[in-house]
Amino acid sequence: MATLPSLSSLDDSIQPDSKRKQEGEEQTPKQSGEFDDLISTLPLDEGLVPIRLRQYQGVWIPEYFLGGIIAVRQRFTARPDDLLLVSYPKSGTTWLKALAFAIMTRIQHPLAHHPLLSLNPHQCVEYLDSLFFDGQQSMVEALPSPRIFSSHTTYSLLSDSIKGSGCRIIYICRDPKDVIVSRWHFNAKMSSKAAKEPIPLTKTFEMFCEGVCPFGLIWDHALGYWKESLRRPDKVLFLKYEELMEEPVAKVKRMAEFMGCPFSPDEEKEGMVEEVIRLCSFEKLSNLEINTTGVMNSIVPTAPPTFAFFFRKGKVGDWKSHLSPEMAQRLDEITQEKLEGSGLTLGRTCLKAAAKEENPVHQV
Repeated sequence: MATLPSLSSLDDSIQPDSKRKQEGEEQTPKQSGEFDDLISTLPLDEGLVPIRLRQYQGVWIPEYFLGGIIAVRQRFTARPDDLLLVSYPKSGTTWLKALAFAIMTRIQHPLAHHPLLSLNPHQCVEYLDSLFFDGQQSMVEALPSPRIFSSHTTYSLLSDSIKGSGCRIIYICRDPKDVIVSRWHFNAKMSSKAAKEPIPLTKTFEMFCEGVCPFGLIWDHALGYWKESLRRPDKVLFLKYEELMEEPVAKVKRMAEFMGCPFSPDEEKEGMVEEVIRLCSFEKLSNLEINTTGVMNSIVPTAPPTFAFFFRKGKVGDWKSHLSPEMAQRLDEITQEKLEGSGLTLGRTCLKAAAKEENPVHQV
C-alpha cells in the first residue's frame, strides 16, 4: 500500500508552481522552444478563439500544451507509485485535483488549515506537460514519492513510461452536453481577456462535434481510458462527474482506496470523508480569495486565465439552459454511435426514441 508523504517532505511534494507562489518568486514560465520547428509544420486551426490548435498524431491539441506533451513522451520517467489525474477539458478537472490532493495530504494537514484554503487546486496538482514545457524536468525528478500530476492527454499519447510503469491513473468524464457548454463559457472568458470577440455557441458546438477542440473528440478520449480501466482496474480508476455528484461519500472512499490511502474506521466515524468533501466543494472553493482574485501561472501567452475562470456553476444538466433540443439530440446520437458496444455511458439521452419512454434511459 502506498504511503502518504511525510511531514518533512510535504513542502517538496507540493507542485513547483504552488511553491513559487508561497515563496513569492516570479511565476513567468521559461518556455521551451525545443519543438517549435516540428510544431510549426503541423496542421493549424485558429477557429476556437483565442486557442491555436495543432493536429498531432490525429488529435487536435492546444499549441501551448504540445511542446510539453512531446517532451514528456520523450523524457519523463514514471514511478510505480505516481498518481496521474486525467480528464477531458471541462469535465471536472479542478474538482478531481482538489479531492485527490486533499485525500493524499489529509494526515499532514488538518483540513481547517489545509493548503487548498490558500492555493488553487491547479497549483497543488500541476499539469505534467506544463512542467516539462517550462523546463522543470529536474524539479519533477527531485520530487519525493508519491508524486501526483495531472494531464488532459489522450491515452494513445501517454508516454510509454507512464503506460509501463504500473502507476495509478484516475480519469473523470462528464456528459458531453455539459462539457460543450462549459467549454463555450470558458473560451468566452479567455477571449474577453485577450480582447477578442467570443465565438458563437453554434460554431463552438460544430467544432466540438468534429473534434476540432482541445484534445480531440470527447468520445475517443473517454473510450481510451475506459477500455484501459476494464483491462487494468487496479491501475486505472474511471469516474463519472454525475456519479461523484450523486454519491460523493462512496466515490471519495473509492478514490482513497484506489490511491492506497483508505480512510480508517476511526476517520470515517469522525466524519473525515464528509470533511474532505466539504473542503473540496464548489461552494467552499469558489468563494476563497485565491480562487476569486488569483491568476494562473499559464503557458497561454495571450490570455492567462484567472482562477475564477474555473468556477462557473458546477451543476449537472446546465446544458438545458443553452443547447437547443436539436443540438442535444445530435450530441446524443453521436454519443450513442461512438460508444455502442463499449459498455460505457455518458450522461442521459434526449433522443426522440427515448422520449417515448416514461423515464429517460441511460445510453448504451
